[in-house]
Amino acid sequence: MASLAGKTLFITGASRGIGLAIGLRAARDGANVVIAAKSGVPNPKLPGTIHTAAAEIEAVGGHALPLKVDIREEAEVRMAAATAAERFGGIDIVVNNASAIWLAGTEATPMKRFDLMHQVNTRGTFLVTQACLPFLKDAANPHVLMLSPPPSIDPHWYAPHVAYTIAKLGMSQCVLGMAPEFAPLGIAVNALWPKTVIATAAIGMIDGVRPENCRTPAIVADAAHAILTRPAREFTGRFCIDEDFLREEGVTDFDRYAVAPGQPLLPDLFL
Repeated sequence: MASLAGKTLFITGASRGIGLAIGLRAARDGANVVIAAKSGVPNPKLPGTIHTAAAEIEAVGGHALPLKVDIREEAEVRMAAATAAERFGGIDIVVNNASAIWLAGTEATPMKRFDLMHQVNTRGTFLVTQACLPFLKDAANPHVLMLSPPPSIDPHWYAPHVAYTIAKLGMSQCVLGMAPEFAPLGIAVNALWPKTVIATAAIGMIDGVRPENCRTPAIVADAAHAILTRPAREFTGRFCIDEDFLREEGVTDFDRYAVAPGQPLLPDLFL
């Protein structure tokens, strides 16, 4: 299997959950992982900080650079990209994983929540990609990966939480535009989304979701690894679903990704 050894990944929201899992998978190859996240100090409501994530990445053989970054702040993002490139000699991969969620209808969505989701999801994805673009241009096999679903105009996914859907699908629209825009530069831009709900801190926002009906972040990390090792000029503009993509890669054992093997799994939003 292809390796990410020596590659530098700039991952937003990598202090926990899916972002950390993607970083750990790359670190096992010997990659450099930039942990760009807000969690500089412990939060009693959320596990992990950029420093605990860095320790985990170093422990499995990677090289970590923890950077406290609020991706809503342009100056912080541009400084983080420059710092990462200086430390590791460039940036090969950007993973836009950071996301804000608020699953409520129009009347129950405060404007501060609306603004937060759009600033983090859509604007943050655009800004991080833009800030890292000069370094991606110099990389040997550059990739940008968004953790976002396939585009949809199905009202079913808008009516219950229109503000979140608009903000999340804004990340997907970045793929639609950036993939052909960056293709002449040889930079791949793809999206990845879980087929089932993943057991992360975000499941607390979804009514009725229990961890035993979820998969672990490892399935998304394995799918991301397979995408990020593809030739960038040949694989771009794709909206991948973790299980389906891994099946194409020859994976047949999915029980190992279940929190509780044998229990029914919940399909994720937008699918």
